[in-house]
Amino acid sequence: MPRPKSPFPAYRLHRTSGQARVIVGGRHIYLGPYDSPESRLKYSQLIAELKDPVSQLRMTQPSGSILTVAQVLVVYLEYAEQEYPAENGKPHKEFICIKAALKPLAELYHDLPGNEFGPKKLKTVREKLIEANLCRTEVNKRVGKIKRVFKWAVGEELLHPSVYEGLRAVDGLRYDPKKRVRESTPVRPVAEETVELTLAYVSPQVATMIRLQWLTGMRPGEVLAMKPSLIDQSGEVWLYQPNAHKNQWRGHQRVIPLGPQAQAAVQPFLSRPGDRYLFSPAEAEQERHDNRAVHRNRRTKVYPCELRAREKRKAKAAKRAAKSKRARGSHYTPESYRRAIAYGVKKSNRERLQTDANAVKIPQWSPYQLRHSFATRLRKTHGVEAAQVGLGHARTNVVDVYAEKNLHMIVEIAGKVG
Repeated sequence: MPRPKSPFPAYRLHRTSGQARVIVGGRHIYLGPYDSPESRLKYSQLIAELKDPVSQLRMTQPSGSILTVAQVLVVYLEYAEQEYPAENGKPHKEFICIKAALKPLAELYHDLPGNEFGPKKLKTVREKLIEANLCRTEVNKRVGKIKRVFKWAVGEELLHPSVYEGLRAVDGLRYDPKKRVRESTPVRPVAEETVELTLAYVSPQVATMIRLQWLTGMRPGEVLAMKPSLIDQSGEVWLYQPNAHKNQWRGHQRVIPLGPQAQAAVQPFLSRPGDRYLFSPAEAEQERHDNRAVHRNRRTKVYPCELRAREKRKAKAAKRAAKSKRARGSHYTPESYRRAIAYGVKKSNRERLQTDANAVKIPQWSPYQLRHSFATRLRKTHGVEAAQVGLGHARTNVVDVYAEKNLHMIVEIAGKVG
C-alpha cells in the first residue's frame, strides 16, 4: 500500500550550493548547510508556520508581491467563519454582520493592493454606507468592522503596520445638526399597561416568555434558549445559566436568578425532558388548533355534528402540516417571537375597539423593550451597579443605553433649591 503524500514540503539537498532547501508554492527557500542543526531548526519553524493557513498564504505569494484587498478579505472571512461558527445550521449573526460591512469595500477596492488602502479610501467606503441610508451608529459600527479586518491583517504580517495606523486616524461620525446622516430611533421602555393588554392575546408560551423578560431582564435569545437542564432548582431562588451569551467571549459567566414570580411562570413548562426547549411554537400551534373552535364567550351547547367537523378539520390540518416544507420549529427564533408579540398587539387593538370605540390603541413594541423596562426599574430602585449585574453587562456605562435616566432626584432637588 503506497504511503500517503505529506501535505508539507520535503527537506531536500540543493546539490549545486550544498544547502538544504524546501519548495513552497513554487518558491525555493534555502535553510543553510544541508543536515546542519540550524537548517533543521529553520525547517521545523517553517513547517510550524505552514500549519497556519494565513502564514501559508504569505509564503506562497511570489517574492515582493502585495496582497490585494480581495485576497485579504477572503482570508479574513475564513478566519471569521472559524471564530464565529454556525449555530443550528445557520451562519452566526456576527459573521453575517461582518460580511455586510465588507461588501462595499469589496465592490470599490477589491483589486487595490492592501498596502495602498488608506484613510481617504476608508472615507469613500463610509460615504457609500451613508448613501445606503444607514443610521449614523450603524455606519460607525460597519467602519469599525472594516478597521478590524486591517488590524487583523497587520497582526498576521499580511500588510504593513502603517496601513492600520492610518485607518485609526479616521474618527467615527458625530451627531450632525444638518441631518446629512440619519439618526437611529432610540429604544424606549414599554409601559406595564401595554404589556398587560398584550398578554391575553398571545399564546401561553409567548406570554410566559414576556413575563420572564419583564421580571428578569434577560435578552430575547436567552429566554428562547431555556431548557429544564439549564435551571438549577436547588435553592430558594433558581439559577438559570444559558449555554451561550453575548459576553461569553470575554470569559464572563451569565447567571440569571429566577425569583418566586418567575418560578411560578415557568413551572408549567418544566415537565418536559431536560434537553428540550421550554417554549415550543409547534406546541403553541397545536393548542391553538385544539381551542380554535371553542370561543371563550360561548354559552351554547356543542353538538355532535360540530365535534365531527372539528375532527375533520384537525385531520386536514395534520395532512397539510405533513406536506408543508416549512415545519414548526422546536423553539422560537428572535424573529418569530417578535412577530408573535406584534400579532398580539394587533389583535388586542382590534378586539378592544370592537367592544369599546373609545378604547386607546396600544403601540407596537418589541422584546428588547422589556429589557429596557427592567433596566429602568432596577436602576431607579437599586442603582446603576445592580442594573449592570441584572442585565449581564461588562461595563456600567452600557446601562445608560438600556435604562431611562432617572429624573426623580434632580426634580426633587430643583423643587427645593430652584
